[in-house]
Amino acid sequence: MYIFVEYPKCSTCQRARKWLEGQGGGFTSRHILEENPTREELAAWAEKLPLKRLWNTSGQKYRQLGLAQRLPGMSQEEQLALLATDGMLVKRPVLLGEDFVLTGFREAEWAAALGK
Repeated sequence: MYIFVEYPKCSTCQRARKWLEGQGGGFTSRHILEENPTREELAAWAEKLPLKRLWNTSGQKYRQLGLAQRLPGMSQEEQLALLATDGMLVKRPVLLGEDFVLTGFREAEWAAALGK
């Protein structure tokens, strides 16, 4: 069973959901704004992929906060704390498996992780 973290209005999330449903595997869906990832969850995810892959660098909030310039000077702890404040800062969709975390939807990468 996988956890699929999404923003339902996001077209990439919609494509990823459709693809997942077509794979026949079970997953639990989680709305990223209604249930924002916690600092602890984000820290666990950052153990399985580089922290920079958790940032939604194309998001409005990222640009508004000037994070492209600010992140290089921030510690991992500061970045995790900031990411935990707003789900729109987190790259989506996120697919969580027992031994992996995937951000963004790249079909080949997702298929490989699911053994498809």
